[in-house]
Amino acid sequence: MAAVTPGRTRVPLIAGNWKLNLDHLQAIALVQKLDWTLKDGKHDYADAEVAIFPPFTDLRSVQTIVAADKLKLAYGAQDLSQHDSGAYTGEISGAFLAKLDCRYVLVGHSERRTLHNETDEVVQAKTAAAVRHDLVPVICIGETAEDLEEHGPSAVPVAQLKAAIDGLAPDADIVVAYEPVWAIGSGQAATPDQAQQVAAALRSTLAEVLGDEAAQRTRILYGGSVKASNIAGFMREPDVDGALVGGASLLADEFAGIARFSQHVGL
Repeated sequence: MAAVTPGRTRVPLIAGNWKLNLDHLQAIALVQKLDWTLKDGKHDYADAEVAIFPPFTDLRSVQTIVAADKLKLAYGAQDLSQHDSGAYTGEISGAFLAKLDCRYVLVGHSERRTLHNETDEVVQAKTAAAVRHDLVPVICIGETAEDLEEHGPSAVPVAQLKAAIDGLAPDADIVVAYEPVWAIGSGQAATPDQAQQVAAALRSTLAEVLGDEAAQRTRILYGGSVKASNIAGFMREPDVDGALVGGASLLADEFAGIARFSQHVGL
């Protein structure tokens, strides 16, 4: 039985964003170690789905080992093009990712928004492209410290979410990841109460735009300095359905500890 808060039927998702780390050989080694560590800990994937997001150059190697060893790990890409094909040098089509059996793809990560100037309109186009190719977009949203001070909690994330899901069908399969920019890599995570406040506002937004059924079905993740030592606090909150993990996902023992949060939540 999944370890979820009473009244919540969504199976949690623990996702690891490797960012610009690890070549394909290092990726194989980490996938093997993560799988062994989860098996040693008797991880039940009904308690939490585990997904990894390696760099593009690692995806074929990850696909091969997952398929050959029949691993239960899911995986996805860190980005995709809003275009399906054409003269877009350096971009990766969702069609290509689907051929690699990717289940997920990150869309609108704060580093893409900041370093690559991705607007809400671009994020919306990429979200639509992911859905078009039967990929589950993990829509990343979050505010900077300046946004938080100027607009208060949830205002910027809600606006970003509304833009990203504009035009989606109510039955679209999506995941939402709330990553306060001020917490990413800072070592200072949001409090569980802060995460819950924003997650609840995001779920209300999903209900407003896509309907109640979509709002209840969609998983909302928290990301930002997530560790094995603090994940349980987030997972006790009714609207937090998992985590998008950065640096800790590069450490098999730590990431496996996060995935096994149900041992510490005490529900």
